[in-house]
Amino acid sequence: MSISATQKLTHEQQAFLVPKNATHRQYEALRAYFVEGLPSQQAAQRFGYTSGSFRVLCAEFRKDLDRSFFTSPNAPPPGHKPLPKTVALREQVIAMRKQNLSVYDIARLLEEQGNPLGIETIAIILREEGFARLPRRSDEERAGAGQLQPLQPDRAATADVRLFDQILTSSSTLPHHFHTQFGGIFL
Repeated sequence: MSISATQKLTHEQQAFLVPKNATHRQYEALRAYFVEGLPSQQAAQRFGYTSGSFRVLCAEFRKDLDRSFFTSPNAPPPGHKPLPKTVALREQVIAMRKQNLSVYDIARLLEEQGNPLGIETIAIILREEGFARLPRRSDEERAGAGQLQPLQPDRAATADVRLFDQILTSSSTLPHHFHTQFGGIFL
């Protein structure tokens, strides 16, 4: 649509006639051609398509007249078949999210129950069910809300040079032998 024509439109008209995304643009272009009877070159030009790409769009539409232009943004794509394991655990994942558990907490609980499910799979299930992402929470907030304790890294052993000094001063006979994981530190 030309800029001068766009400027004359009201905000309400622009919501329908100036597409905001590719699917809306395809719908309006096909509607102009098939319903309003606009010639293909004019429909293509109005919605920013080349003549060739608009012909391809029309041909694809004719092959699949049942194409859905108005689907929920969170709906799975047509022909999407969830894995049987995912179907079996879907209700459990939903129940856990209703307890305000994060995808990481849900994954950990499922793992403990012997039903491991990936974090991305859990996120997809929650998205398909219309759950929004949880806001980022600190460890204290999660612990205070009765959530699972967060995973913490294991604390590594530390090298203490004072212990090395004690070994050297404890006996006067040389050589001294001892085993350490941090021998390179003392060299």
